[in-house]
Amino acid sequence: MHTKTDSEVTSVATSSPTRSPPRRPIYYVQSPSRDSHDGEKTVTTSFHSSPVLSPVASPHHSSSTGFSAPQRKKEHQHQHQHSLKTWKQIDVIEEEGFLHGEDRNSGFSRRCYFLAFVVGFFVLFSLFSLILLGASKHMKPKIVIKSIKFDHVTVQAGSDSTGVATDMISMNSTLKFTYRNTGTFFGVHVSATPLELSYSDIVIASGNMKEFHQSRKSHRLVSVAIMGSKVPLYGSGASLSSTTGMPTLPVPLNLNFVMRSRANVLGKLVKPKYYKRIHCSITLDPKKLGAQVSLKNSCTYD
Repeated sequence: MHTKTDSEVTSVATSSPTRSPPRRPIYYVQSPSRDSHDGEKTVTTSFHSSPVLSPVASPHHSSSTGFSAPQRKKEHQHQHQHSLKTWKQIDVIEEEGFLHGEDRNSGFSRRCYFLAFVVGFFVLFSLFSLILLGASKHMKPKIVIKSIKFDHVTVQAGSDSTGVATDMISMNSTLKFTYRNTGTFFGVHVSATPLELSYSDIVIASGNMKEFHQSRKSHRLVSVAIMGSKVPLYGSGASLSSTTGMPTLPVPLNLNFVMRSRANVLGKLVKPKYYKRIHCSITLDPKKLGAQVSLKNSCTYD
């Protein structure tokens, strides 16, 4: 029997197909850090601090890298979701602000439109009123004094209220005139001051005209009674007195009054007024008592 030496045994063991089981790699477990970058730094330091450069370190690096990547992905997703939530909140705030701003702008616009409408309405209404006023100013009423009739005239001696003796005159007369409203779109309200007949600056008779309304583009004949009773003449009555109580000579008289007309163009807003001052020189002829005396060419109208 051949005794195998140690070298032969070694050679047989080496050449034998059966291999010894490989050594299991040693893994270093590193607790995950909150910051993935700190974990990588710790693992890298441990790897470089190892004195042996062998394939054993590779699994350790893979394990650390495999753990850090999901962690970074998770944190990245968390940050992305947080960013989305923030942007959504900003969008909601901006949208609400936009809507509120739009509501405020709409309310402001409505107020501006309303104010512009009111101002425009007043401007147009004022312009329309001015146009009506200007047009109505040219449509003045026309007044023509037609005639006067003296029905009764007497001059007699008497005394005034203080007892002073003087001649006193009494008369009864009627004045006629025509009034024409030339307005094409408005009526007028007509009044007048007292109609006064005077002799030597003494009012010997007066009368009041009854107020009336004259419709557009129409006319009427107006009659006013002018009367006086026992009016003192003082020294002016010497030329009028007579034995019969009637004046024997023509007596110059003056008639004065003011005709007032107010047009109703646009209610109480546009009411033009017209004034006509009338003065007539009249001659009282004792021979024409009871007859109409024409005054067509005896009056002035101011």
